Amino acid sequence: MLVLGAGLQGSACAYDLLQNQEVEEVRLADLHTGHLPHFLAPYSGSRLIFTTLDVRDKEAVLALMRQSDAVMSAIPYYFNYELAEMAVQAGVHFSDLGGNTEIVFKQKTQDDAARKKGITIIPDCGLAPGMVNILAEYAIKQLDKVETVRIFVGGLPQDPEPPLNYQIVYSLEGVLDYYTTLSWVLRKGKRTRVKALSEIEAVYFGGSLGELEGFHTAGGLSTMAFRYEGKIPTMEYKTLRYPGHARIMEAIRELGLLELKPVDVKGVKVVPRDLVVAAMGPRLTKPNAQDLVALRVYAEGTKGGRSKRIGWEMVDYYDEDNGISAMERSTGYSLSITGQMQARGEIGKAGVFTPDESIPAEKYIAELAKRGVMIREMR
Repeated sequence: MLVLGAGLQGSACAYDLLQNQEVEEVRLADLHTGHLPHFLAPYSGSRLIFTTLDVRDKEAVLALMRQSDAVMSAIPYYFNYELAEMAVQAGVHFSDLGGNTEIVFKQKTQDDAARKKGITIIPDCGLAPGMVNILAEYAIKQLDKVETVRIFVGGLPQDPEPPLNYQIVYSLEGVLDYYTTLSWVLRKGKRTRVKALSEIEAVYFGGSLGELEGFHTAGGLSTMAFRYEGKIPTMEYKTLRYPGHARIMEAIRELGLLELKPVDVKGVKVVPRDLVVAAMGPRLTKPNAQDLVALRVYAEGTKGGRSKRIGWEMVDYYDEDNGISAMERSTGYSLSITGQMQARGEIGKAGVFTPDESIPAEKYIAELAKRGVMIREMR
């Protein structure tokens, strides 16, 4: 198994692969492989091989792909189309964490070529997009008629600190992209774009988690808003944060601090967002802080002529025993499970599919449960 990217999610993906004794070898490839998490240290050797690789070196990538049963990409989304294209050329299964719907549609142009090679290409295989889409599709398929699909998910600190009550659990640049990009939703069955950080609502979880807030951000629906246009009246995805977060970030955005166009600062051209990342990043990076992931996905409609709601919830916590964050478990493990399903031939048919189009939900949920990531049906 080949994992591209030795960052947080790639390392968690590699760790999960190594828990399966059927996996004989994991190659973890990155431009820099010097600083790796301690939870991988015991595996370094015959089963875990660190490989220095520049993914822009096509021949080197193809050579590694041809030695693999499946390839999982945990590197930035803008490489994913070229990597999918190379996977087709190499004739190897490929999955990635995605996050950019335009690139997913571009990857789908490789469908015929992937079918001819007898392989599967599955983009958007993390938490959101990824896990939430599989659960949404599972709910949709159990109803005769669907009126509403709603998805809520967020990565949060267990011990929030003001003013943002947030800590970096993946990429701050990625978070700011989501806060500044219009989101696709379905309204009256038509695709509509809404502003990020808008339509804030209270979302209640039981226990100590209590009240969170949900608001629109981009990317989480993946291609589902396109697939179900004209078929489902309402569909939307919202990010979860502690109350008050969205208003602060909206003010920062509306003041121009997240703009990408350079401004003149005493004769020096400065990109406002670069300044925000440089200033906020260190303050929001809390290496010893423990996180959680909260998720709620449901569909409402009718079953057998009666109104029915079907949905799932999850609250997953930092793994103290292994030092693996909840975001790594939810995202990296999801990528690993997808790659293993591909390698075992459990996807069904060859081609390019999103997770909601291809991943068997019951088996996926059962695989997560084996890892202690428990998805429970809503009561």
